[in-house]
Amino acid sequence: MMSDFPACPQCGSGFTYEDGNQYVCPECGHEWDKSAPPSAGPGPGPDAGGDAPREIRDAVGNPLHDGDTVTVIKDLKVKGSSLVVKVGTKVKNIRLVDGDHDIDCKIDGIGAMQLKSQFVKKA
Repeated sequence: MMSDFPACPQCGSGFTYEDGNQYVCPECGHEWDKSAPPSAGPGPGPDAGGDAPREIRDAVGNPLHDGDTVTVIKDLKVKGSSLVVKVGTKVKNIRLVDGDHDIDCKIDGIGAMQLKSQFVKKA
């Protein structure tokens, strides 16, 4: 069964559905107006051509960039260890990466880690 709805312009998913005056993608959560012109293809990804890099934002909505300093806003357990990254820990010189954990960094006393942007705020 093929739907008549357009593919998601953000991730390219074909599982979009109609909700009032807009389309919704259940895979990435992107919503767009039904009257919007169709896009040329999916957003960031291997087929996107790299035109628009994905924008990563912190817990309060500030855009993050490579080299920024962030502060942890929640105690985070370190997987496979008894260590905990405490609230207020400053992390300098972050590097943004694709994936579920979108920040690569080094934390003093712990070492190299990956963090989710939803648990940090820009310092």
